[in-house]
Amino acid sequence: MSNTGKTLRVHYRGTLDDGTQFDSSYDRGETLEFVCGAGQMIAGFDAAVVDMAVGEKKTVHIPAAEAYGERRDDLIIEFPAAQVPNIEQIHAGDKLFLSTPSGQPVPATVLKVDEAGVVLDANHELAGKDLNFDIELVEVVDA
Repeated sequence: MSNTGKTLRVHYRGTLDDGTQFDSSYDRGETLEFVCGAGQMIAGFDAAVVDMAVGEKKTVHIPAAEAYGERRDDLIIEFPAAQVPNIEQIHAGDKLFLSTPSGQPVPATVLKVDEAGVVLDANHELAGKDLNFDIELVEVVDA
């Protein structure tokens, strides 16, 4: 029985291949709720839960292409100093938000700040990385 189009509640733990944990619903003490197949989750996660039953647990390995994609050089963006307000308050490692033409916020990490300007990385922080998830289907809300 497919879960496509159904609202699911899951617990999960996400790790990198080296074992580093990057996220966990268990640590927050609340489940994640989403509509399966609606594009709210990365493709590999949606695919992993589509045929799960309530109470089932599984571990999946999701390659970067089915997670946050490969890192893209075109998402390394340079801004001249004259175009950056309050440049003196910006430091490497800071998180900033850019806006798409439609006004959608896009998070970016500051890579470099100097007299010439600012270099930002708008790649998702997990882009280019294979991900591992321990997933437990807790509830199908609208079964």
